[in-house]
Amino acid sequence: MIGLLQRVSNAQVVIDGALVAAMDRGLLVFVGVEAGDGEAQADRLLERLLGYRVFADAEGKMNLSLRDTGGGLLLVPQFTLAADTGKGARPSFSPAAPPEIGRALFDYLVSRARATHPRVGSGRFGADMKVTLTNEGPVTFWLQAPAREARG
Repeated sequence: MIGLLQRVSNAQVVIDGALVAAMDRGLLVFVGVEAGDGEAQADRLLERLLGYRVFADAEGKMNLSLRDTGGGLLLVPQFTLAADTGKGARPSFSPAAPPEIGRALFDYLVSRARATHPRVGSGRFGADMKVTLTNEGPVTFWLQAPAREARG
């Protein structure tokens, strides 16, 4: 499972002209589900997202996590993160999980996040979303909880 996280001062998701999620300071995370992913990868990714130290402490060092700051977490499904771009001029999406599995694992991730963190919003799997954000820094990280970790 892939999480492309961005430290933001604000972010929102609009679907069909309606605002479905918005937040101020926190993390916007685009989530890609790969073939072979399961709940173990979702749990691992969530743990990393909540504990990853990307916010500045009193000395200006990235030493604080989302748990420390209490900021918002906005999860947005993005299957294109699982694309194979290794050859040609067109991506292959064969590494992505099938849509029904991707949807189930994204929904699982959102429900686990809501059970563990006080401020969680989400986009909608399969929807045509308009995502706007103000990236602070800019700070952007690629986190991955590969399926191979579970087989180990």
